[in-house]
Amino acid sequence: MKKITNTLLSLTVLGSLFSCSQLDDFLGDGGDGDGDSTYMPTVIDFKQRTTFTVGGDGAAEISAFDPTTNSLFVTNAENGSISVYDISSISSPVYINDIVRDHVDPPNSVSVYNGTLVGAFEDKDNFIRGYVKFFDTSTLEEIAFAPVGVLPDMVTYTPDGKYVVVACEGEPNDDYTMDPRGSVSIVNVETLEVQDLGFEAFSVQEAALEAEGFRVFGPNANLTRDVEPEYVAVSDDSKKAWVTLQENNGVAVVNLETKQIETILPLGFKNHAVAINSMDPSNRDDKKELRTVPVRGIYQPDAIAYYSVNGMDYIVTANEGDARDYDGFSEEARIADLVLDPTAFPDAATLQLDENLGRLKTTTTLGDTDGDGDFDELYSYGARSFSIWSGMGQLVYDSGNDIAEITLDLTPEVFNGDDSRSDDKGAEPEAVTIQKIGERQILFVGLERNNQILVYDISNPSFPEFLQLLSNPGDIGPEGVLAVSADDSPSGKELLIVSNEVSGTVTIYEN
Repeated sequence: MKKITNTLLSLTVLGSLFSCSQLDDFLGDGGDGDGDSTYMPTVIDFKQRTTFTVGGDGAAEISAFDPTTNSLFVTNAENGSISVYDISSISSPVYINDIVRDHVDPPNSVSVYNGTLVGAFEDKDNFIRGYVKFFDTSTLEEIAFAPVGVLPDMVTYTPDGKYVVVACEGEPNDDYTMDPRGSVSIVNVETLEVQDLGFEAFSVQEAALEAEGFRVFGPNANLTRDVEPEYVAVSDDSKKAWVTLQENNGVAVVNLETKQIETILPLGFKNHAVAINSMDPSNRDDKKELRTVPVRGIYQPDAIAYYSVNGMDYIVTANEGDARDYDGFSEEARIADLVLDPTAFPDAATLQLDENLGRLKTTTTLGDTDGDGDFDELYSYGARSFSIWSGMGQLVYDSGNDIAEITLDLTPEVFNGDDSRSDDKGAEPEAVTIQKIGERQILFVGLERNNQILVYDISNPSFPEFLQLLSNPGDIGPEGVLAVSADDSPSGKELLIVSNEVSGTVTIYEN
């Protein structure tokens, strides 16, 4: 029933089967497919309303919206600024100005709260602490400054507006001779007091964490410097934050009241040898099809989002995957180039053909379980899925091979980037955001290599339902997905704003 329901829903929301009233009748059980009596009549039917060009490659990565001025702020790496647009009319956005900071590298992230914009900036010297700057959204003038950790990659306001939380990645240099400390910075908006939280306290837990799938693996690595915070989600009550540690395959839980990192949640691995997790591992087999393979996926989430159901905390991760591939150190290899253990892989010669697993990118830091120089297990980057976890890291739901199956079924021409990324990380789910529409919790998942957005109803965390597949010709590389509520929207309807990094375009969808 799941496949039939998903297919009907995907076609319905595209407007090809039912009217809205017919759809309400059809989904009398709430549309979650489990036959319960909850009735949720809200129809989800996002349509593209406008697309505008910010610039070239890198000109539209992350966006933030200010409902007090109807201004959209877009990080613009092409010219090192934050580009500002008036979207009072969503069908005809108007360019206002650029907030330019010539003395720094481009802004990495932006967030808005109650008429104030905050931007995260790294120093030109990537091994010196970066900073956040605050701007008045009406005048665009800078009003405050605060230093944070090294390479601030993502910034967000807490829902109550009292703090901004910054994921400071602290990446190594290309020679891997310097590896700054990764951290989470918490900035008090009123006092500008900064607490930069490192991971020193977890060094004694390193072995236990690694046994559960956490990774500490740079040259001469220690946990404190190896950890690289990537993205932040904050609870509705502003008391906790969850921070993805992408390369390390974990999530940190931060207590915003005590200003302490409470725990690290190792995410473990995904088994691609079972049918529900099947994948296409080759870009040179002249076909697009899913199959089971003796490979474990490393979740390695990029973006993360928070929501609550019946008082329970849940986090949703986009399991993109990311390899460390530097001049001074690279973990990346293709399976064809490995020496496989003959007992674990008696069919190694066949397995390592390009049309089988030979092209699939793997890590050399995992898999030699007995230390004899050959590989007893195989690992690929990312999980080609999104996952829903409890607030304490228990896996509630993983989308398995849904992303591959849905895109192969509905848009085979762009599946895994027209098959060109099957050997790497597939469609690369990178961006996630959640919006409550009526009584429904709606998830948006950006697929970087397919140039698409998946829409799911995740009101029941254990049984998400696929609703829509969005795309717009010319948009390449969706990096940021931003949901705007109907109450805040200039049009009075829910919006989804997608920033496309490669094409430098921003597309606004309306429900």
